[in-house]
Amino acid sequence: MTFLSPRRNRPRLLPTLLATGAMMAATAGAGRAAEAQASFTPAQRQEIVEIMRNALKTDPTILSDAIAALRTSASAAQQNAARSALESHRGDLTTPTASDGVLGNAKGQTTVVEFYDPRCPYCRKVLPDLDRLTRENKDLRIIEKVIPVLGQPSLIASQALVAAFVQGGQEGYFRMQGVVMNDSVQPTVERMRTLATQAGLNATQLVSDMNGAKVTSILQANMELARAIGLDGTPTFVFNARQIIPGAVSYDDLKKAIAQNH
Repeated sequence: MTFLSPRRNRPRLLPTLLATGAMMAATAGAGRAAEAQASFTPAQRQEIVEIMRNALKTDPTILSDAIAALRTSASAAQQNAARSALESHRGDLTTPTASDGVLGNAKGQTTVVEFYDPRCPYCRKVLPDLDRLTRENKDLRIIEKVIPVLGQPSLIASQALVAAFVQGGQEGYFRMQGVVMNDSVQPTVERMRTLATQAGLNATQLVSDMNGAKVTSILQANMELARAIGLDGTPTFVFNARQIIPGAVSYDDLKKAIAQNH
């Protein structure tokens, strides 16, 4: 199971693609006009096309205006789809399940859901900021949902984290998270066994649970929710089921979004 890389760290649509889209839109509009004027001859239609071409050459703002309109339209459509998805899954995004790690005040009224991959460098980088935010805001809870999006090593690390929760609850999960997300060695089952021992967990039980039905079910549920809200990378943050911010986010941006969605 793979997702695209975080949106903030992916290249934007190439201007040439947008220009092509603008030209296609203009051509489609010309085609509809031609249909409405059934009396146009082939020569007249060719003349209309030439007029359009010359207009684009002599007034480049026509094309830039079309590109801006396409961007605005695409952004509005994405925002509407996101709002609809968040509303449909409000309960899932405001109430932690029995298998979610929760930072801060477990009964806090301000809820941030973080979808993260334990192998994602941006997810690792943001951990200190999440701890800081929960120390500063006593009404904040951050619900962590593990999703393996970076291949087999991520799946192994994710299975180990969930298995740690199954074995030791919140305490076991966060102890395992601390060693897994600070480890630079490629995840393998045997490596997870070593890290579980370092975290003070029963390593044999953890390895056994990693491929068990409960761990599999939890990860599948997290992935299904991620797909339902249109997530396309990690980390992704959802604020009180109102706003989604994907990709590497600064402490200041997180704090601002929390305040706006209180």
